[in-house]
Amino acid sequence: MRKAEALLVLAATLLAGCGRPEPDTKGIDARNPLEVAARERGVVRPETDSPVGVFERRHDLGRDAMCVVPDGTGKWRFAVTASFGTTLSCLATGTMAREGDKWRMRFAGAEGCEALVHEEEDELRLPGRLPPQCARLCPNRASLSGLRLPRASWSADDARDLRITERSGNMTHPCAG
Repeated sequence: MRKAEALLVLAATLLAGCGRPEPDTKGIDARNPLEVAARERGVVRPETDSPVGVFERRHDLGRDAMCVVPDGTGKWRFAVTASFGTTLSCLATGTMAREGDKWRMRFAGAEGCEALVHEEEDELRLPGRLPPQCARLCPNRASLSGLRLPRASWSADDARDLRITERSGNMTHPCAG
């Protein structure tokens, strides 16, 4: 029995040592060229609380993507697409503004269509139910409701470079310029 107890104590001690310490963010040199380059490319999350960047997910039916760029102080503009197969997709643009710890998305071309979204674990999450006015954003009963997009970048340059296919089939950079 004593050997079994000793082995259990040893196993518990070894497992307890496997925990990772919290990263030391105080020791980061923001002037370090590698740190600067990583922040500029959106590889490292900046300290700002902003939706700027690219959110993207590839799946069996296609690609869902969103770009967000600054549009004045405390305001942003976005373009989002969701694919439901080769012939069915949603494409929407609009503006965003901070509202508490979330962002209010207002969709262009659909009066009264807005949604309060949040980012959780580097994933942007739209609510599971959007107002009826949002139905015009997508054809054939498709919807942006419940869309979840993982963050791919925190870079405004990446957001400006993101290409999205328009309804006409042409590739465009909706967040450029």
